[in-house]
Amino acid sequence: MMGERLVMQESLFYEFRLEDHVPCDHLLRRIDRFVDCSGLRQHLAGFYSYIGRPSVDPELMIRMLLIGYCLGILSERRLCEEVHLNLAYR
Repeated sequence: MMGERLVMQESLFYEFRLEDHVPCDHLLRRIDRFVDCSGLRQHLAGFYSYIGRPSVDPELMIRMLLIGYCLGILSERRLCEEVHLNLAYR
């Protein structure tokens, strides 16, 4: 039955910041300070087609490969699973 809400529902919602859940001394935070991929998309823009499916973001690909190298993940399929599951990798 619809009616006037007598109880506030703030407890159903919460704020989530990824920065709050990854430790300051995490290996990937230290690596991120030295890796600058900001100009990579612009540099590679001429190699991407405007037709068909969009391609993988080159910055994302480089960062995922760095994670795989640093953590010894040899399989690309396994690397995709790890990035999907682990918040620190995002």
